[in-house]
Amino acid sequence: MKNVFVLMLHLLVFQLYGQQKDSLIAATKPVSILQRKSAAYIFPAGLLGYGILSQEMKPLKMVDHNIRSDFQEDYPGFHTHLDDKLQYMPVASVYALGFAGIKGQHNFIDKTALYFLSNAIMGLSVDALKTASHRLRPDGSDYRAFPSGHTATAFAAAEFMWQEYKDVSLWYGVAGYTMATATGGLRMLNNKHWFSDVVTGAGIGIASTKLSYLLYPIIKKQLQGKKHEGLIVVPTYQYGSPGLAATIPLN
Repeated sequence: MKNVFVLMLHLLVFQLYGQQKDSLIAATKPVSILQRKSAAYIFPAGLLGYGILSQEMKPLKMVDHNIRSDFQEDYPGFHTHLDDKLQYMPVASVYALGFAGIKGQHNFIDKTALYFLSNAIMGLSVDALKTASHRLRPDGSDYRAFPSGHTATAFAAAEFMWQEYKDVSLWYGVAGYTMATATGGLRMLNNKHWFSDVVTGAGIGIASTKLSYLLYPIIKKQLQGKKHEGLIVVPTYQYGSPGLAATIPLN
């Protein structure tokens, strides 16, 4: 079933190319902001929709079981911890590129705040769906299969890499999404997730980062009002949840 991942990666690359092409068209034609923002969510919404439908539709459930059976037959006893590390590689790459002098869309503080905001949205969404769906993992270890948190983390980071470097080169996005797709594949090879868990995780991850890039400028503008011109926004991580904190000079 490796063809499944090749197809998924092709779809993701096609999506990146489409986004880049839309940006070029928007630069030359009067396209409304609402139209561009709405179109950006079609692909991740489709992934999420597939995952939700797979919970009830028998044909999609059969796809999950067939893919799992093929993986177990082709790679019996497969196990690796590489997915635990690979999920963070796209975001590590963003900071490595920054330190190497390749500038992205934002400075260190802003892009860090964007990443934490994205992870806060993603983490809350994944945890809520895991609790609500109560889906058994393929290996029977617990009832938190749907959706894949590793995959959501990886795709949130991949979209983060794309957003920061899409004006530099399409290939940064391709690299990030390749690592994210590999993470999802390893989760299934490890027998921890069904195919629909991975697809849904990808949709949530992509949408979470897109939403953070939409919301962050609004949040920053509100926090940096005229009365608090010296306000500084920094990311925080407390009680297992990422977030933002604001500090205001007293002088």
